[in-house]
Amino acid sequence: MTTEAVKAALSRQEIELPSWAFGNSGTRFKVFSQPGVPRSPEEKIADAAVVHKYTGVAPSVALHIPWDKVDDYAALAAYAKEQGVRLGAINSNVFQDDDYKLGSVTNPDPAVRRKATDHLLECVDIMDATGSRDLKLWFSDGTNYPGQDDIQDRQDRLATALKEVYDRLGDDQRMLLEYKLFEPAFYTTDVPDWGTSYAHCLELGPKATVCIDTGHHAPGTNIEFIVAFLLRTRKLGAFDFNSRFYADDDLMVGAADPFQLFRIMNEIVRGDALDPDRGIAFMLDQCHNIEEKIPAIIRSVMNVQEATAKALLVDRDALRKAQREGDVLGANAALMDAYNTDVRPLLADLRESQGLDRDPVAAYKRSGYFEQISKDRADGQQAGWGA
Repeated sequence: MTTEAVKAALSRQEIELPSWAFGNSGTRFKVFSQPGVPRSPEEKIADAAVVHKYTGVAPSVALHIPWDKVDDYAALAAYAKEQGVRLGAINSNVFQDDDYKLGSVTNPDPAVRRKATDHLLECVDIMDATGSRDLKLWFSDGTNYPGQDDIQDRQDRLATALKEVYDRLGDDQRMLLEYKLFEPAFYTTDVPDWGTSYAHCLELGPKATVCIDTGHHAPGTNIEFIVAFLLRTRKLGAFDFNSRFYADDDLMVGAADPFQLFRIMNEIVRGDALDPDRGIAFMLDQCHNIEEKIPAIIRSVMNVQEATAKALLVDRDALRKAQREGDVLGANAALMDAYNTDVRPLLADLRESQGLDRDPVAAYKRSGYFEQISKDRADGQQAGWGA
């Protein structure tokens, strides 16, 4: 692919930002506050719009309900449009109420299951108001001890809830079913892996697809194989990009293993799935506990761009030739040559051609935005986990 073709592909790339990444977060032991943290969904959207202003590839913001609950979602969507972005996926929350101690949609109590399913249906109502395409579902449901509950019954309960929500979706809406290996459940998790998510989505129909969170796998899992398989079956709907060292660390994407991010994006490019028209949502899902939030999110966007640029630079003809001829080292070299290319000048040139600063982080720091929001948001309740 020529340099100009690479730039053209990169110019169409879109990366969705999570509203919650702009709020206070921390570990299980402490949530750390920072100056300038948003106090409302509107202020989260304003911060996301700043990231888009300096990167040019982050035009949408995912909401989390009830953390981003407002009285008028159509007005919130209009506000986002005024800021130069749009509202993206609606993320449900059926993991923080006391009622969900033994599960939400898989809870043995039918009243709790009804409450959880009603929340998911409420999220679809919100999608109608915001114009959002995607409903993202993650369930903390599971068990801690053998015999605690019937594993097959829990799968039946899950399927029943998913079917009710699926049937409520509009023609242009879809469901993204996320999975997670463990935590907070330690014996069984009801949606623990991509296979479980895939099986439920396959049973539901074409509007149900799998969401891959890059931090939700066992150590050593070959995530790019999962990407390739789901692309082949057209059941890959979205990514939640982040990084992990040990468990679900939710660190900046590309921070722990940039080569893994490149390998994932290589499969995306090979599957011709980069363009937004293909329908794959590339979303960040991160917690910026100790680093300044907006620069960290800008850096994360840039990390995804760099991995994508390298994937686009892979000499596909040379790679295919080596693969056909059984040239193991030659095929590997075709990937490594692209990965070892410094794409930062290419991306800087692309930004300059788009009227953006060559260095988004430096441009943000010069803007004075952080100093301004630190002053303007000195009072009030900062957003964070649970708000």
